[in-house]
Amino acid sequence: MFGPGSQFDASFNDPRWALAVVRATVLEAAHPQIGAALIDSSTFVAHPWRRLYNTFLSLQRMFGADDGVRQREAARLNRLHARLNGTDAHDRPYDALDPEARAWVVATLFESTVTMFRLSGQPLEQGTMERLYAEFQAFLAVLGDEAGQLPATLHEFWRYYDRVVEEELENTEAMRIILYKLFDHLPAPPLLNGVPTLWALGRAVGGPVIGAITVASLPEPFRRRAGLPELPGAQTLMQSAYLTVGLARFLPDGWIRAENIADLLSLSPDSDDPRARTVRALHQKMKRAGAFLRLVTPFAPEPGPESEAAAPGGMRRDAEEFFREVLDQTGDGYLDWPDLAAMARELSTRLDLDEPEETRLYNAYADWWRELQSALDTDGDGRVSAQEYAAAAPSLAGPALIRVAEVLFDVTDKDGNQHIDADEYRALFRTAFRRDTTGTGGGTGGAYTRSAFIKDFLSFMSGRRRSTPYDPLLAQA
Repeated sequence: MFGPGSQFDASFNDPRWALAVVRATVLEAAHPQIGAALIDSSTFVAHPWRRLYNTFLSLQRMFGADDGVRQREAARLNRLHARLNGTDAHDRPYDALDPEARAWVVATLFESTVTMFRLSGQPLEQGTMERLYAEFQAFLAVLGDEAGQLPATLHEFWRYYDRVVEEELENTEAMRIILYKLFDHLPAPPLLNGVPTLWALGRAVGGPVIGAITVASLPEPFRRRAGLPELPGAQTLMQSAYLTVGLARFLPDGWIRAENIADLLSLSPDSDDPRARTVRALHQKMKRAGAFLRLVTPFAPEPGPESEAAAPGGMRRDAEEFFREVLDQTGDGYLDWPDLAAMARELSTRLDLDEPEETRLYNAYADWWRELQSALDTDGDGRVSAQEYAAAAPSLAGPALIRVAEVLFDVTDKDGNQHIDADEYRALFRTAFRRDTTGTGGGTGGAYTRSAFIKDFLSFMSGRRRSTPYDPLLAQA
């Protein structure tokens, strides 16, 4: 069911699957429960590349050959989903552990994979489709969901799928953001940081095309009911896109492995990962291309690392910029508990924490949120605006934030000697943060004390200066 040789593995590394995943995400977001959870708790608007990387990593763990890794990831996902619940804009409850909602997520991935082959003119044979369906059923079973949430047979699945599309899906806010806002405002991945003109040109052309392709590929009954406009020629464009992207299958296998592409997109040019040499070379070429495009296109340059470095103060950022880039993880313009929960979730994922350590980290962040709410929420609406934050920023680094730093220190100090040595430091900043550690703390070969670690973390979380180790984790998209 899992690992190399499975039907999922072949689909996962097919370049067309990128289009299929966008389609599946739109169908997920159209489910009222899933859409509400995305709006309230997901970082997909403010940090789409990070969200994509984490999704790829999770799927890789779940469908890989190592059953121990799979069981550990399933437990992590269940803990994550257990923390996502609330009510939507219509006061309807949602719960990320709801078995019907989880089954729909798996159903969209399976159906979009099948549709990917059909739109490419290579429909799957019945036997192959049944094997793929059995693998997705096994995936849901590993999560611990009871059998029957997905129909037992493929024949029954299509009736189930049509019923949900026709009766349960809605034109949700999350779906509209993905289709009409996300691609228009998609931030550059780390690879393209510093070349805003080149990225703006690609986004201006590619964003509307991806949106049109996705809408055209959605089930027609839902398109009509949701009032989604289909542009003239969109069906032809969609089929041409699937056929064109499919040609990448003939490239060398290492070039199109999903994990290699995800790593390349998320890897920063200043990382000490050996692959970063290739990224740096590509980055330099793109900077030259961007400089040329600035001469021949009307695109205005966007703020980026280069312009920030040239600005007065160099690495400094003002209060509202810090609020937008670091604190507002969900991108809704306010700071509330889902933003801090997203920070805890990201740290727990990157550091691959076990349940007790993960719970300690979440509890520390929850204490910090209560501290912030008490100090900064002047109008009592249960959230903190950028203006409220800027007016009382010194209150940010209180005792609760120190506890967050202490938890991070404890999970990094594997041998418990109250110092982070060079190897432990590299494990934290290179493995978890994917960043060069040279010249900082334990990266110099010396011991990194608890007080020094806490001081650095508080300096980032409450200060106005950028941080080479922490920005990629919590500030970059």
